[in-house]
Amino acid sequence: MSKTLNLEEFANLAGTELEPSSWMEITQQRVNQFADATEDHQFIHLDPEKAAQTPFGGTIAHGYLTLSLLVHLNGENAVTPEGMSIVINYGSDKVRFLAPVRVGSRIRSLQKILEVSKKSPGMWLVKIAVTVEIENGPKPAMMAEVLYMYVVR
Repeated sequence: MSKTLNLEEFANLAGTELEPSSWMEITQQRVNQFADATEDHQFIHLDPEKAAQTPFGGTIAHGYLTLSLLVHLNGENAVTPEGMSIVINYGSDKVRFLAPVRVGSRIRSLQKILEVSKKSPGMWLVKIAVTVEIENGPKPAMMAEVLYMYVVR
């Protein structure tokens, strides 16, 4: 559940680990829709029979699908400042895809706030280390450092 803090508390969040997100199942339908949206129709994502013959043993999610799901996964337990009018995806400093996300598996995000800095009046930049876990997986699907700009009235 997201939480709102006063600006002083918000400014001192560096080092804070947030609660894990809920688990989300990666369905073939979601992968197919992402393929259509991005025009990435590689068989490893869409053809279960052909993908079964690869080392992955079946279809897998696009890495960028996993990255794009951070909007939802991270948003579940976001910490925001009072008076926030908008939060903007400001980019990523690092993104690594470490393990494939097989269709039918479940993922969740773990977040640690690395930095909170005031950039200008009403503008706060937050850097978060994110690990996307695969349920019962031996290693994470993805690790990233993502940046969000919070605009406060």
